[in-house]
This record gives sequence, C-alpha cells and structure tokens, in this order.
Amino acid sequence: MRTYSGHSSAIASNALYRTNLKRGQTGLSVAFDLPTQTGYDADHPLARGEVGKVGVPISHLGDMRALFADIPLEKMNTSMTINATAPWLLALYIALAEERGVDSAMLQGTVQNDIIKEYLSRGTYIFPPEPSLRLIRDVVVHCAAHLPKWNPTNVCSYHLQEAGAKPEEELAFALATAIAVLDCVRACEAIAPDDFPRIVGRISFFVNAGIRFVTEMCKMRAFVELWDEITRQRYGVEDPTFRRFRYGVQVNSLGLTEQQPENNVYRILLETLSVVLSKNARARAVQLPAWNEAMGLPREWDQQWSLRLQQILAYETDLLEFGDLFDGSPVVAEKVETLKSGALAELAKIEAMGGAVAAVENGYMKRRLVQSNSRRLHAIEEGTQKVVGVNIYTDSAPSPLVSTSESAVLTVDASAEKVQIANLHAWRESRDQQAVDRALEALKAAAASQDNIMPPSILAAKAGATTGEWAAALREVYGEFRAPTGVGGEAQAAGEPVAAIRARAEHLAKKLGRRPKFLVGKPGLDGHSNGAEQIAAAARDCGFDVVYEGIRLTPARIVNTALEEGVHVIGLSVLSGSHLVLVEDVIDRMHKAGMQAVPLVLGGIIPAQDAKRLTKAGVARVFTPKDFKLTAIMEEICTLLDESV
Repeated sequence: MRTYSGHSSAIASNALYRTNLKRGQTGLSVAFDLPTQTGYDADHPLARGEVGKVGVPISHLGDMRALFADIPLEKMNTSMTINATAPWLLALYIALAEERGVDSAMLQGTVQNDIIKEYLSRGTYIFPPEPSLRLIRDVVVHCAAHLPKWNPTNVCSYHLQEAGAKPEEELAFALATAIAVLDCVRACEAIAPDDFPRIVGRISFFVNAGIRFVTEMCKMRAFVELWDEITRQRYGVEDPTFRRFRYGVQVNSLGLTEQQPENNVYRILLETLSVVLSKNARARAVQLPAWNEAMGLPREWDQQWSLRLQQILAYETDLLEFGDLFDGSPVVAEKVETLKSGALAELAKIEAMGGAVAAVENGYMKRRLVQSNSRRLHAIEEGTQKVVGVNIYTDSAPSPLVSTSESAVLTVDASAEKVQIANLHAWRESRDQQAVDRALEALKAAAASQDNIMPPSILAAKAGATTGEWAAALREVYGEFRAPTGVGGEAQAAGEPVAAIRARAEHLAKKLGRRPKFLVGKPGLDGHSNGAEQIAAAARDCGFDVVYEGIRLTPARIVNTALEEGVHVIGLSVLSGSHLVLVEDVIDRMHKAGMQAVPLVLGGIIPAQDAKRLTKAGVARVFTPKDFKLTAIMEEICTLLDESV
C-alpha cells in the first residue's frame, strides 16, 4: 500500500514519508520533480519555476541522504518513478546504502526505467531511443548481478491510457516495450542463457485502471495471459513463476474531474476494484490518486484518505478470503479473448515496423494515441460518453470540501527553489572537484563504449557529482532527442460546431489578410502534452495555421518563435504547478517585444487565485479541466481575435 508522493525538498518529503509509514503505508513511492526527471540541476534556466513542484528535487548524494533520513533502506520497499535518469537515481540510492553499510543485495524496490512511454505520453525523455534502451539494459544487467531483489524496469502502460490509449493499444504498446527491453538484454553477452529466465522474472509492469471496471478487469486478465504466452513462446521460459505478470497500479487520474470533485472518491474506488477483484489478475501493489488532483497538488490529508480506502478493502472486507470470482464466466472469457485478439493485431503491426523503437521514431504509436484521445474528447463533448457532473447532472449543491479554493490543495512554498539552489551551490563548493571531474570522464568513457553505465554512475554519486552533471556527460555522448508530436496531417474533426468555427476562421482570414495563426507552447519541463496536442489538432481542424514545436520550451523561445512566425494568438499549456513563474516570464518578454496586442491564453491545472493573478497580469483567458469542450475553447479564441483586430 503506497501513495505516490514527494514535494518541495528532500527534508519536507522525508517528513511526509515517515508520517505515512506511521499511518500504515507499507512501502514508499517517490515522486521526483521535473528537473530531476529530465536531468537538470535546480539552477539550470529550464528548471526555473519547476523545482519541487511535482515531486522532490534530488541533485546529489546529500539530497538522497536527507530524503531517506531515519528510514532503514534494508527494510524498505522503495518505488522510484524515474526514467531517463533512472541509472543515476538508482546509483545514488546504492551509494547511500553502501555508505550506511547496507549490502546492495538486500535492497528491495523498483525503478520505473521505461523510456518508450516517455516519448509517447509523459515527455521526460532525454536521449534518443537506442542509447536510452542501452541504459535500461545496463540497469537490468547490473541489478541481476548485484540487486537480485530489485525490479530493474517497470513497463508502464499507465501514461498510455492517460494519453488516450484504448485497452487494446495499452496492452500492445506495453507488451511491445517489454519485448524491446528483453530482446536488447538477451542480445548482450553479459547475461548467460541459463540466467535469462530469472531476468524475465524480474520484469514488472505498472498499469492504469479506468472507470469501465469490467473492461479494465478483463484487460488485466488479458495482460496475464498474453505475458505468459510471450515469455513461454518467444523466450522459452519454462518456470511458471518467471512467467508471472507482476504489476502495480495507480488508478486513472485522467477521469478525475474538477467539476463536483467529491465524485472522484467513488471513481477511485470503482477503478480500484477492477485490479483487486480478480485474484488471478490481482495487482501486487496499489497506489491511489487523491480526489482533488484535477484542482492541484493533494494535501497530506487527501493522501491519507486514499490510503484508508486501500486499508478498508484489505482489512474490513472479505476480498482476500476467496479464489478468483470470474473463472468460468463465459462473459469474462469472451471479453478477454476480444481484447487479446485486438492487442495481438496491434502488436503484429509494431513488430512489422521493426519493434517499439521503430514505432516511436516513425511516429506511429504517438499518432495513434493522439487520434484515440481526440475521439475520447469528442465523445465527451458530444455527450455520447457520459461523465457525471461534467456533461450530465451538472447541477450541484456547494461542496464543503472545496468551499475555499485556497485550502483545497497544497501550495508549494515559493522559497523551496531558492533554498534548493543555495544548497546545490554549497554542495559544489564543498566537494573535491578533481574527483568529480575524473568520475565524469569515466562515465563518458563508459557511455562511449559498451561498458555498463552503473559502476561509473555509482562512483560519480560517491564523488559528489550532480544530476545535471551526470545527464550533461551523457548528452555529450548521445545527444538529445525530440520526439514526434503526433499532430499534423489533414483535418479530422467534423460536424456543425466545427463548421461554424471554420466559417469564423475564414472571416478572420479576410480581416487579417491570411489564415489566423495559433502558436501552442509548452513552457518549462512539463511533458504532459496531451492537452496541448488536442488544442493544436482542434485549431488545425477549425481552419487555423498551427505552430506546435512540442515540449520543453523556454519562455524566450516561445516569444521568439511567435515573432518569427507572426502569430495572431499564443496558447500556453502548463500542468506542473509552475504556471505563475513561466507565464509571467512570457508576458514580460511579450511586452518587451511589443506584442501586447497578441492575445495570450493559458490551459492547465490552475487554482482560482492563480487564475485571477494571471488574468490581471495580461492573460486573456484561463482554461482548466472543467473546460472540456474543445469547440467552445476555439470559439472563445475566435472571439478574442475578433476583438483584437
């Protein structure tokens, strides 16, 4: 039983972890901030406004000491949601354990270490796919030799569903990722053939569970059966314990609503049932979102509420006293077979392209997700997909849980970033710089060769290197990668509302002398691009020329691009909590560039008090999750343009 948590600083997160453990949590699930996830130190320009927002900042071994102070690593099961920098965070954890005299063989836990879905949905990748897959392989090989109880990669389909994947796509894309990893590991000489089944047995998964809980339960049974077939037929694994589909779950956050957010508690419960009712496909670890995540960062009490739900299921109900409730059900068996058939057909397409890496590089999987998400959003907007409190039963009495928006979510202390930067500078001043330089040179040498990346990473951690320095060394060797956006091609949406907006866009084109041009920008390190992609696609469908360069842009680049492209409106998407710093920076740069007349709109998880502040600063419109109608958003943007020309 876990809650996914971490914020502000290592010290503050440590206090939260120890409190949760006292309240009955049985493991830790560490959330890292975006600079840590994307390989930047807190003082890097791209880290501005992002430090400590969506997780804990970890820059060096000193931060790792503070994060796990008074927590016995040899007794703890620690899950770290980290991907591009997974070798580094694991190296810091190992270095801390060895510093305490703990044998690495005793360490239990998981690094997510799944880069494929980062290119598709979450956006915290750094390097191109091939070297990234090599880093995953190195972690797997090192753990096999030195951390036998550790799960070295946790194939994550969670964010695929968040990006719009249908169940068949979630199954196929996750399994294609696992196949890519295992094929890479099997091809290296470091693993003896007799040891390979044990490697297969350490592969774990992290899945999503949506509100259609019968389908989701059948999806989990399909996962179990497909994984058993793949490991037996493709990899020749005979021992059934090594073919077991081991997975953890966080239930769906995409379906949590800003409108009537108290209803989210019921959604979370139903989604949890889909991964615990079927014993033969039951999750090994469950972590639940909080009811108010569509509004902002959850507070300590909100996390406790989610933990109590798990505890009631485990200790008050008779759930764990019976065998599988669905064995022998023809309805369940038929649905499972349908899902398997669809997933295998999709998997065959990916295999024909050359596997998951090829399907990332050619943009196939990303396009499929953007298209599926677009269909989902259109269904909600048209009312064919019902969402209580959103498009049906929208009338509601005031909720006492959100009577004051200021107290309904956690606000990260604005001074946390300054403190982290000051501590980082002090760390650099106190270390042996020559030892760090030698360690980083050894790291680059390993990266340029076929030597395993983990030993030099551990040495660099002990020498005092930082997250940004580790990533910069590998950027120097591997370069950086920008993934396909999945947005492009011909218009997809149709219908009377879109046709009406196209007519307005044509009218604007006559006034402007050319088609209206809309820049959609993702400032900062926030890689959750689903909303930005859908707005870009909707604008294209409505007759706008669209400029969308993907994620991880500085405010300076956004404004410079707006100037170069001669755009008529700028839309920013920020979901990481860094909206105040980043948007105000964009506004300041727009004023200096003489672009005050260009309307600026903002979308994201923006608390009401922040929306007021940004509107006063010059943002023309603020859209939040309650604004789910894409055509209505485009209608408002047309109105803004009409008023500005």
